[in-house]
This record gives sequence, C-alpha cells and structure tokens, in this order.
Amino acid sequence: MTEASPREKPQGRSADKAKRRSRGDGGLHWDEQRQRWIASVTVGYTPSGRRIVKKASGRTKTAAKDKLKEILRDHEDGFAIAPHNYTVKQAVADWLEFGLIGRDPNTITTLTILANEHVIPALGARKLRELSADDVDRWLAEKSRSLSTRTLRDIRAILRRAVSRAQARDKVKRNVVLLAGLPKGQPGRPSKALTLDQAEALLTAAEGTSMYAYIVLSLLLGARTEELRALTWDHVDIDGKPDATPPIPPHIMVWRSVRTHGDTKTRKSRRTLALPQRCVDALTLHRKQRDEAVSLVFASAAGTALDAANVRRAFRRVAAKAGLVAKEWTPRELRHSFVSLLSDDGVPLEQISRLVGHSGTAVTEAVYRKQIRPVIDQGTTAMDRIFPSAPLRP
Repeated sequence: MTEASPREKPQGRSADKAKRRSRGDGGLHWDEQRQRWIASVTVGYTPSGRRIVKKASGRTKTAAKDKLKEILRDHEDGFAIAPHNYTVKQAVADWLEFGLIGRDPNTITTLTILANEHVIPALGARKLRELSADDVDRWLAEKSRSLSTRTLRDIRAILRRAVSRAQARDKVKRNVVLLAGLPKGQPGRPSKALTLDQAEALLTAAEGTSMYAYIVLSLLLGARTEELRALTWDHVDIDGKPDATPPIPPHIMVWRSVRTHGDTKTRKSRRTLALPQRCVDALTLHRKQRDEAVSLVFASAAGTALDAANVRRAFRRVAAKAGLVAKEWTPRELRHSFVSLLSDDGVPLEQISRLVGHSGTAVTEAVYRKQIRPVIDQGTTAMDRIFPSAPLRP
C-alpha cells in the first residue's frame, strides 16, 4: 500500500480544530460566477426564526473579510446600511417624491428642475456611501463657474436634504454635504429702476392695453407681482368713505398673495394702501372692461389666475412699445422703481419701508440699496430753508 503524501495525511483532532473557523466568524467561499470571494456571517434571527446574514465580497479573501468587518461594525453601532448600489440619484429621487409632500407645486417643479439639471447629471451615479466632502466641494466649485451664488445655495440644499433623508433611514452613516463650503458664484443680473421719464413713457405705452391697471398699481403702489396677481375686487375700495371721521380714502387691502395658503410674504407685508388718483382712474376703467362675475382683479381672458410667465410676456410687450430693451426688464423692477422714485422725491426711508411691506428699514436698505438715495440731505435742505445764505462780509 502506497504511503499517503503529507498533504493527504490526516492531521488529527487538534489540527482539525486549528483549521476550523471560530463560532461567529462566518464563512468564506469563492463565487465562480461573480469571480469574487464572498464572506458571510449570521448576526441574528428574525421573529420567524430565519437567519439574518450579512455578506460582503471582494477580489481577495482579505478584501472580502475587511468589508464584512466594516458591515459588522455598522450593525453593532445600530446602522442598517442600505445595499452598496444605492446611489445619489436614488437618494435625490426619493427626496423629491416623498420629502416635499405639502409643498407648493411651483416649488416642487423648481426643485425638480434644479435637481435634474445640476445634481443628478454630475453626482447621480456616485454610490451614496462613497460620496465624500471632496466630491461635493469639486462639484460646487465647477458649478460656481456658471451659476449664481443663490443657485449654488439651492442645489447644495437639495443634495443636503436628500442625503439627510437617506441618513435618517440608515442608508448612509453621515451627511458629508454638511462639511462642504459654499463658493461664491457668478453675479446675478442686478435689479434696476426706471427713471421718471422712462416710467412716464411706460405708463403712456400701457394705455389701452390689458396691462395698464397692473402697471399703474405696480409702479405707484410698489406692490409685489404675486400680491397683485392674487388681488380680488373684495379687497379694493375705489370710492372710499370721504364723509367718515376721519375720512377713508380709496384704498386696496394687500392681504393675500399667490404663495402657499395665500399668505403674504411676511406679517408686515399685510397692509392697506391708499390709492393715488391715477390708480383710482385705472381701476375704474379696468373694472368696466372686465366680467363682473370674475373675483380676481387681474385675470386671463378665461377668468383664471395669471401666472408669472403671463405677466412677464405682457409687460415686456409694453416695455418694447415704450422704447425700452424689453428683455432687460421684468415686472418686479416696477417695485424697485417705486422705491427709487420715492427716495428721489425725499420720502423718508421709514415711510418707504412701510409702504413696501418690509419689517424694518434694514430690509429695504439691503434689497433696494441701489434704488435709495445715497446722500441723506433732509437736514441740509431744512437748514437752508431756516437759515438762508447771506453774502459774506469782506
């Protein structure tokens, strides 16, 4: 009988014990189809008695075992890590579908467009658990070459909230977006204001159009475009009560907007504004030309609410007729023009703030700083009136 080779010789019970893996170490085997080593271990049992098995794979035994150790550490720390193929695109898609319930439809549309144009194409294929703060930094730096700082802030917020939602569902350990800074983006188009001559030309060009009353109220009252689009005839008093004590002038109540739930932008934005005579005349004519059954002051031919695009297109047609470069102007700049014209006329900043519905002068100065007279000259004007200049004695 041929003697067995050393490899084939039984090594005895002690040697057998040395080769056997300790209880809880799991198994390790080669998967021919995947051409990878698979490490697995049982970490517990479900209420029905089925085993809960954690698995990891690698090109080498060591890589598979190291990945399994990481999964076990996560399991012990209370993390039920999602499959390794869960991507940034899936996280963003889940947030868009389930994380925006109850938000305004226009907001959802805007966020979806930003996500599909700027977040998903650049980072969507990246596995979420492998996304790093450096990845986010490089992405934002690249986007800062073409986007404004405001848009950069918005797209970073989309990614941050999507990862935060995934983190809350134990699909990733931490939110690396919180570690990324916000670079300075490209300057946006600065808002500007009409001069008095341009404003008069715009009002003249608007006469006889459907935008006349809208432009008059925007320019002479400084109301926001979303406030005027939501204005109803119930909140307009063209006649006032001149015999009341004190007399009540014609006015509009800016109490609503097209924002979610119909609220104005802030509490101070809810205000009642007296109407200049030119506004009274424009609204009187406008009401005669409208269907009395429509409650909205400014509505489409079908009686439905106007959207921002409707107003912008109609406004730019009037702007072109007035000799302005239409594409350079938007309806919101009528509000900037209101602030500028009042400031040029010497109206105190405190009064302007109340008229435009700001909570204080700081907001007015920050938002409309280019439209406010830079030199405060009320004191000089008053002193020149009190102490008129006299010829100096030689």
